[in-house]
Amino acid sequence: MFQKFLVTGASGFLGRALIAELQKKDTQICALIMENDPLERELPQSISVVYGDICDDASLDRFFSSADSETCVIHCAGIVSVASHPGEKIYEVNVGGTNNVLRHCEKKDVGKLVYVSSVHAIPEKPKGTEITEEAVFSPGLVHGDYAKSKAIATKLVFEAVNRGLDTSVVFPSGIIGPGDIGKGSITNMLQSFLSGKLPLAVKGGYDFVDVRDVAAGIVSCAEKGKAGRGYILSGQYASVRDILEAAKEALQVKRTVAFLPISCAKMIAPIYEKWSLKKKQPLFFTPYAISVLDSNSQFCREAAAAALGYTPRSLKSSIRDTVLWLKKSM
Repeated sequence: MFQKFLVTGASGFLGRALIAELQKKDTQICALIMENDPLERELPQSISVVYGDICDDASLDRFFSSADSETCVIHCAGIVSVASHPGEKIYEVNVGGTNNVLRHCEKKDVGKLVYVSSVHAIPEKPKGTEITEEAVFSPGLVHGDYAKSKAIATKLVFEAVNRGLDTSVVFPSGIIGPGDIGKGSITNMLQSFLSGKLPLAVKGGYDFVDVRDVAAGIVSCAEKGKAGRGYILSGQYASVRDILEAAKEALQVKRTVAFLPISCAKMIAPIYEKWSLKKKQPLFFTPYAISVLDSNSQFCREAAAAALGYTPRSLKSSIRDTVLWLKKSM
């Protein structure tokens, strides 16, 4: 086990869960966060903090100042977006920032880098076909700027292995769970549901995984992951209906929600996205988001189970913990 960890994106949903997991070990933890990040207060005071940006070399010089061959870098920082046109920033951060982190890892000859990619970086296969980590990573093989940016970054990380850097990649599916202060799409939906403000939801589903299980998988990858290998950290498939039924069961509430067919959602989504942009509302109901709910999410996690001992919890327990956390924080 490494004695020193450098974590980018430490104040994010996954980053905070990762810090909590690392604190179970006897290790030094240094977190890179943006200056004036309001979520800094959510981080434990026992860890070291460096203020900076993965797109800024001076920031990374400070962050990597104490790094050496006994250091493991976990690169979580990145932009997640379901927007149809998120802009160049997503490439500047997800690709350019990752390339910067790679250069500093090589410069300091760190012991290991674990890169947090996404299953969206893996080309989709026809429905009914299992998706594994064995894939070609290219922006031309995936849909949407978020997926393209992660595919390019993943390729860069794997190429670094040929230069002698010990790197492993994890591919989480749709991350959910308690503590999602930033309110991702599932958390936002559950909050609306608990408030009685969700009359309509979309049919379809995806593979969802608890943030705590992903964090545990990343720490295990730091210990046991092989250089040049990728590991899918998935959970289980759940329809939107399944998620809401699990929430009702956890809280013993009765609410009725109508479900919009995917075909109708695809027609409405472009209009709703434009409205959301005009009103400066968070983007959740977009063409990309709807396409995800209609995609093949039959991800194989056998490699992570065999190499990392990865075993995710049940979806019901994750939804239960999420809605109980939401109820407490509302």
